[in-house]
Amino acid sequence: MKKIYFSASISGGRDDSQIYSLIVEKLKKDFIILTEHIGNENLVKKDKNLSAKEIYTRDINFLNQADFVVAEVSTPSLGVGYELSYAFSINKPTYVLYNLNKSKPLSKMISGNPFFKIFYYSNLDMLNQQLDQIIKLQKN
Repeated sequence: MKKIYFSASISGGRDDSQIYSLIVEKLKKDFIILTEHIGNENLVKKDKNLSAKEIYTRDINFLNQADFVVAEVSTPSLGVGYELSYAFSINKPTYVLYNLNKSKPLSKMISGNPFFKIFYYSNLDMLNQQLDQIIKLQKN
């Protein structure tokens, strides 16, 4: 079974944690989610006991193990940006989800890079359709 590195904002803000949880629940039906904890609404409390070095080492190891990356980037995050850059540097297939209802536009460094496959959504139905597309692309 293929492994996913799921990336989404943690320190940058957890306003979309319910969306992250929905994404994880849908994707884990077909794949192993190495970073399933990102969907946990209490993540900030749980990760508080880990040092920055422990989190970095864990996440780089997960990125290296993953078959592909799915990143929800609607809430800007330096960590997610770093993870996307790392995925790009190791040529890891990467799918980016962005909610069109957000007030801040998607970074042109992401949308302008043809390496990233961008999936836009504006409601939960569209999000599910976009996730279905990603699942289909990775199952073929």
